[in-house]
Amino acid sequence: MNDLNALLGPVSAIAVDAGAAILEIYNRGDVDVDHKDDNSPITEADRAAHNLIEARLQALTPEIPVFSEESGGIAFEDRKDWARFWLVDPLDGTKEFIKRNGEFTVNIALVEDGVPVLGVVHVPVTAITYSGGRGLGAFKEEAGQRAAIRCRERHAPIVMVASRRHGAEQVAALERLIEGQLGPVEKTSMGSSLKLCLVAEGAADIYPRLAPTCEWDTAAAHAVVNAAGGVVVNTHFEPLAYNKPDVLNPHFLVLGQSAEDWRFIEPALA
Repeated sequence: MNDLNALLGPVSAIAVDAGAAILEIYNRGDVDVDHKDDNSPITEADRAAHNLIEARLQALTPEIPVFSEESGGIAFEDRKDWARFWLVDPLDGTKEFIKRNGEFTVNIALVEDGVPVLGVVHVPVTAITYSGGRGLGAFKEEAGQRAAIRCRERHAPIVMVASRRHGAEQVAALERLIEGQLGPVEKTSMGSSLKLCLVAEGAADIYPRLAPTCEWDTAAAHAVVNAAGGVVVNTHFEPLAYNKPDVLNPHFLVLGQSAEDWRFIEPALA
């Protein structure tokens, strides 16, 4: 099964089922938290979602390898020749899961030649699913109803979505620069890949991420943003690339309009 349109529905169903496995653990209340070698947290829910997604993707597309945050690390030497692979974050926002604020997601992306061409982002607590793919458009499914979504045209007030924890000083400088050029800025905060999805659905204009992330954090929502007419670029306004040796993203911008429309903010990104 290789056609993107044929894959979108089954992959969305996998993400929803992984979300149900996460919710079963979330609703129990107390969750044991372990830590990985990099000191980032991992829970039973991360592992349960990973096991379900990996098994289901391998059954759906046995010819396409799966690279998950919880795969235990796959050396670049072993994946450097992958032209096509699944890139998965089984539970994006583990810290939000532990804080019990509901702002965590299941992220599944299909990457081709370094570009995310299909993505599904499922929000277990709200049962909302964002999806999209190259040539397919982007969608938001809620309460059994699926509607097309699209990035909005830029107009004042500019809506900026930002991380609660990272890059506050640089984001403030960026906010001042935008206000000087375009007028009032409204700022909102949110966890996990939901920030990218707000841009994709036209609820925000810009999300600057000026702190570390990994490829699995962004790939699925990146595909949705692209399908919705937006862009995800580094601070030199070049598209993010995937399947790099270190799997770390550079600082990046999620923009609801063309990169050229935002070139004026470069001084705040230096």
